[in-house]
Amino acid sequence: MKTPHTAEDLLPKLERSRNFNRLTFKPPLAVRDGVSPSYIWLSPGPWVNLLSFLVERFPNVSRDAWQLRMHRGDVVNAHGARMDAESPYRPNDCIFYYREPEPETVIPFAEHIVYQDENILVSDKPHFLPVIPSGRFLRETLLVRLKKRTGLDHLTPIHRIDRETAGLVVFSHNLRTRGAYQSLFQKREVEKVYEAVAANLNGVQFPFVYRSRLVEGQPFFRMTEADGEPNSETHIDVADRGERWSRYLLRPVTGKKHQLRVHLAALGIPIINDAFYPDALPCKGDDMSQPLQLLAKAIAFQDPVSGKAQYFESRRKLALTHK
Repeated sequence: MKTPHTAEDLLPKLERSRNFNRLTFKPPLAVRDGVSPSYIWLSPGPWVNLLSFLVERFPNVSRDAWQLRMHRGDVVNAHGARMDAESPYRPNDCIFYYREPEPETVIPFAEHIVYQDENILVSDKPHFLPVIPSGRFLRETLLVRLKKRTGLDHLTPIHRIDRETAGLVVFSHNLRTRGAYQSLFQKREVEKVYEAVAANLNGVQFPFVYRSRLVEGQPFFRMTEADGEPNSETHIDVADRGERWSRYLLRPVTGKKHQLRVHLAALGIPIINDAFYPDALPCKGDDMSQPLQLLAKAIAFQDPVSGKAQYFESRRKLALTHK
């Protein structure tokens, strides 16, 4: 089942609607303990009432559980009207509700706030912590932790990094200026530097540029290289070199999914503890003893609001000593 959307994800769709103003829009349910309400659009269908649809749409949530949520006022439409067991099913309505997931695995590593002003917040994320709610993670995510910590209900990541990757993530918390910062990433006007630890690469002259065409692979969560015009580019250099391992500096020009992981694996030097490349390994579950040795180390850009040059660097370190 797909992960329910949160209220922040709704904004782009609503913006295409007539008479919508993102600056005045407020979800009909408030942020609760750092968690924004989820929502679902009602498509045409045979359901007589909303309850029967919800029970069918979410088979892991019982009828009694939905009725209890409705009794508490935790299921409403876009206008804030409370829904109950007899509420008719109205196609094209948007229903808001709170997710109530099973107990989550605690991620025993802390994030840090590197920078905050009236527009953005920059956080240094640990390994294993997802950036946004997805799948079995809701409260144990960077976004929810930061909302709870700061009280910034409009906090939204401008870009994302993998759960397995540590390092810097930039957030917007001002609706009036969010578009300006989003544009920086869309136009590739942001310089990002990653560090990765992998085996020594011999017989090449550093620095060099690696390009390839990345497409969706198998299983569904992997990417793979294919013939054709390159759509991904990474600049690769060496920061430190040990007896067996090197710390590489990676500057991605493009932002394809798993780009750095695929590129190093294709060079024959997969990143240490990569469970996806070159081969997909069995799921390690809650084992957090072997973090992927990939770090979003630094990020730089010309601030579109203040005009000043911004540079941020992670305090985290990757070691060159590995078994």
